[in-house]
Amino acid sequence: MEEIFGYLIKDLTFTSDLAENSNRLLIKHNRTRIAEHSQRVAKKAKILARQYGIDESLAETAGLLHDIGGVYPNDKRIEISKILKINILPEEEELPLIIHQKISVIMSQQIFNIQSPDILSAIGCHTTLKAGASILDKILFVADKIEWDQDGLPPYINEIERTVNISLELAALTYFKYLWNDSSKLKVIHPWLADAYSELSKK
Repeated sequence: MEEIFGYLIKDLTFTSDLAENSNRLLIKHNRTRIAEHSQRVAKKAKILARQYGIDESLAETAGLLHDIGGVYPNDKRIEISKILKINILPEEEELPLIIHQKISVIMSQQIFNIQSPDILSAIGCHTTLKAGASILDKILFVADKIEWDQDGLPPYINEIERTVNISLELAALTYFKYLWNDSSKLKVIHPWLADAYSELSKK
């Protein structure tokens, strides 16, 4: 395990319950809001996994850990990413909030011993999505947008809840169109997001 993760888990006793363990870590570092959001996303991802016929436990695990990198504040994320030898894109340098998805992948591997490529892929693109996304990637992306981490309900909630019952692709496009229709929401255009939007728009 990377040395920089040592202080995160100091004095924490982990059990076999991933939900409890991830919750404890976040709350220990005063990330109660992220902890609550992650529990909601995990629950929604599990429901969507059942709806779309994939392993519910994979979706639940991805949901629980997708924002674990949020334990680090925005002003520390680039520094942490460099220590972890994460490939940092210019858009992530400009808006460090985005890179928490990559930090979450490494924390999931090293702290929680998650080695499933499917889970790690979903965690690693849950904010931006990416071209060639798997069903699990799209499930976590959509669940994260439905159970967003802001106050109140998302302004696109009615449309995304309608489209998610048609397809995950339409649900993802609903969120992308929300971003594109209000440029103030797009502080940067991450290349993964642009690629995913372009791909889904052609289907």
